[in-house]
Amino acid sequence: MTVPNLLTLIRILLTPLLVWLLLGSRLTEALLVFFLAGITDGLDGFIARVFHQKSRLGAYLDPLADKILLVSSFILLGRLKLLPTSLVVIAVSRDALIVIGVMTLMFFQVRVEIRPSWVSKFTTLSQIVTVLATLATPLLTLPIWAKQSLYVVTGLLTITSGIHYILIAFRLWEGDTSGGTA
Repeated sequence: MTVPNLLTLIRILLTPLLVWLLLGSRLTEALLVFFLAGITDGLDGFIARVFHQKSRLGAYLDPLADKILLVSSFILLGRLKLLPTSLVVIAVSRDALIVIGVMTLMFFQVRVEIRPSWVSKFTTLSQIVTVLATLATPLLTLPIWAKQSLYVVTGLLTITSGIHYILIAFRLWEGDTSGGTA
């Protein structure tokens, strides 16, 4: 067990605490937990690169931890009516399609290398900023235009990323592995 994988497991274990806090509408405490989870995400990647502790397990576990954390956050913030339902549906659908796509490719023994694309990295960043801004609502009130702009940018990036991954999956399915990352 490498240190980055341990940090990723901590992020996964923080998710039920985040869910519990959100179910109790305790946004400030949820913000702190989400922020801590974000720190573990940044640290695991940094340590893996700098100290050469990248692992195959980490390549699968890290994006899975991100998806669990973000999907949980989006669903519950939507349930609390703090995020637009359309944005929740877009974000959750994209991640579900990615997971189903990877599982399908693996089932049919199509080689899949787990590496986030540049558009996916921007999407994840935008989703994280959206969740942080939403959780910070009790502490910081954003103008409505700023919130709506953030939602639009996050939605468009999420859709773009989803389409990008669908195109990659089709290339992998057809046997063209050039640029085939998931």
